[in-house]
Amino acid sequence: MNKRLAVVAVAVIAVAAFGLAAWFYRPAPTPSASPVVATVEEAGFVRPHSPVIGPADAPVTITEFFDPSCEACRAFYPIVKQIMDRHPNQVKLVLRYAAFHEGSDTAVKIIEASRLQDLFIPVLEALLARQPEWAVHGAPDLDLAWQIAGEAGLDVEQARQDVLRPGMVGVLNADMADVERLGVRQTPTFFVNGKAPASTDPQALADLVASEVAAAQ
Repeated sequence: MNKRLAVVAVAVIAVAAFGLAAWFYRPAPTPSASPVVATVEEAGFVRPHSPVIGPADAPVTITEFFDPSCEACRAFYPIVKQIMDRHPNQVKLVLRYAAFHEGSDTAVKIIEASRLQDLFIPVLEALLARQPEWAVHGAPDLDLAWQIAGEAGLDVEQARQDVLRPGMVGVLNADMADVERLGVRQTPTFFVNGKAPASTDPQALADLVASEVAAAQ
C-alpha cells in the first residue's frame, strides 16, 4: 500500500469510528418544557396509610387534617358527610392526623387500632359524639376514651397491644411531617384535590368540592 492509500484508509476508518460513536452516544432528548403536575399523593396530601371514607376510585379527594380532640373537627364531621352525600360516588374523604392537643396522639392510636378490627367509623364517631367528656383540654380522660371505644365494639385488650406496634408511631410521624411541610397550623384544615378552600366557612368547602366534581365530569 502506498503512502497516499494509507492516508485515505486511515481517514475512512476515522470517519467510520466517529459515526459509530455518534450512534452509541446520542445526546439525551431535551426535556419537555411542559410543567409536571404532582398528584395529591406525590404532593403529600394523601399517603398509603391514610384512612379513606367513600369510594376509593372517586375523582375528587377531600383531605382533612384532623385532631380527634378538636371541637371544630367534631362540628365539621357531619357537614363533610352532607357534602359527600350530595355527590355520591364522586367524592372520598382522606383523614390525616394533626395531633395538636394533649392526649390526641393516644386518641389517634385508638382510632388506628380500630381499623385493624374493621371498626374505624363506629369508634371514630363514638369518640366524636362524646368528645366533650374525654377531650378536656389540659386534662384529657384517656381511660374514658378507651371505655367509649370499647362500648362501640372495640376489643380493648387487643387494641392496647396493637397501639404498641411501631407502625402506630410511624403513622403519627408521617402525618405530622406533612403537617409541617404543607404549613397546616389548625384543625380542621381541608384541601380538595390539593386545593385549599377560599375560606374556613363550610360553604367555601362545599363550593370547591362542587367545582372539582363538575371539572371531573
